[in-house]
Amino acid sequence: AGILRTPGDVAAQLPSPWLFLGAWLLGGAYALVGSFSMAELGAAIPRAGGQYAFAHRALGPYAGFVVGWSDWVSTCGATAAVSLVIGEYAAELVPALSGRTQAIALGVTVGFALLQWRGVRWGGRAQEITSLLKAVAFVALVVACFLLGTGAPATVGPATVPALAAIVVALQAVIFTYDGWAGVVYFSEEVHDPGRDIPRSLFLGLGSIVAIYLLVNAALLYVLPVETIAGSPFAVGAAAEAIFGPEGQRILLALVTLSLLSNINAWQLMATRTLFALGRDGLFSRRAERVNEGGTPTVALAISTAVAVLFLLSGTFDQVIAVLAFFFVTNYALSYASLFVLRRREPDLPRPYRAWGYPWTTALALGGSVAFVAGAIASDTRNSLYALGVLALSYPVYRALRPPDRYRDRL
Repeated sequence: AGILRTPGDVAAQLPSPWLFLGAWLLGGAYALVGSFSMAELGAAIPRAGGQYAFAHRALGPYAGFVVGWSDWVSTCGATAAVSLVIGEYAAELVPALSGRTQAIALGVTVGFALLQWRGVRWGGRAQEITSLLKAVAFVALVVACFLLGTGAPATVGPATVPALAAIVVALQAVIFTYDGWAGVVYFSEEVHDPGRDIPRSLFLGLGSIVAIYLLVNAALLYVLPVETIAGSPFAVGAAAEAIFGPEGQRILLALVTLSLLSNINAWQLMATRTLFALGRDGLFSRRAERVNEGGTPTVALAISTAVAVLFLLSGTFDQVIAVLAFFFVTNYALSYASLFVLRRREPDLPRPYRAWGYPWTTALALGGSVAFVAGAIASDTRNSLYALGVLALSYPVYRALRPPDRYRDRL
């Protein structure tokens, strides 16, 4: 859904068509570099929980604890926040639903949980269908822009090179928009052939996303001058309105809602697998390991859904997400560091896929993540300090939850 609003932020920093498109291409290239390392980790360590599993094995239980819990809590908070946005947009699309935002949000959150409760095939099929529909919708929008648009006046943008700070801010927005490409590693344990299918999913999925994003931005530039895109909160909406008239905004809202529904389903699937892994490794109640006949970790799903609902009803998710955003980029840095550690400490670990360009591509991905951590601290110092406080408090909590000695050898 970020592709619907991020172009305005990027164009505001880089008001030149070529620089604007270049930022999206460079952001995709950076994600691709990271995917090489993530593919090796996912194929070599096919365990549920995503980046938690990598940090736990390479850097120890405490690092895994920090990655797993921050990832799980922030995902539950994001589920609550986005479900409310869906409720607001649904009321815009259907006026009869006005005033029922919270009820719609609850219905969406609980509805997807019940769907996933039936089994992994139901949750997986829902993800496939919603992903396909929104991909088709984006492609249709791109085609409409080029067929029905009249072409915006050509602009070359400023002759001066933008400041380094502007480039960094633009790239941060682009990379955040690309995020989600590593989602398959949360389900490594459920993939039939992780050595083949995890790299394939990462590379083909990310390649598809890069292609769609570049086409969307090229279509925007065809319909609107870059000056109009710059600063627009919903640049895609402005393009849709230019093509379809007043109905363009409703088309945009429908596309946003579809995209966000897909996100809710994916986040609930991911949060459930993270809590399942934490429970199995003794960093949460072992009841979270329970799996029903359909393959769903039902206890983990129920707890994750309950936490998302509590966030939704309390309205505290904004602050939680702001604080845990610090860990968002830190977790990537720890994953890339894990690859270096495992290559050195476990050279004989079976690796069906080996990261292309290692160690240079891994070092580049790690350096970029460290730079983004520094950028997060500089741009939101207050919440970053809160995050460091949470990190300090996490150690005594970890000590209290740490599994007894009889489990440690198994971990």
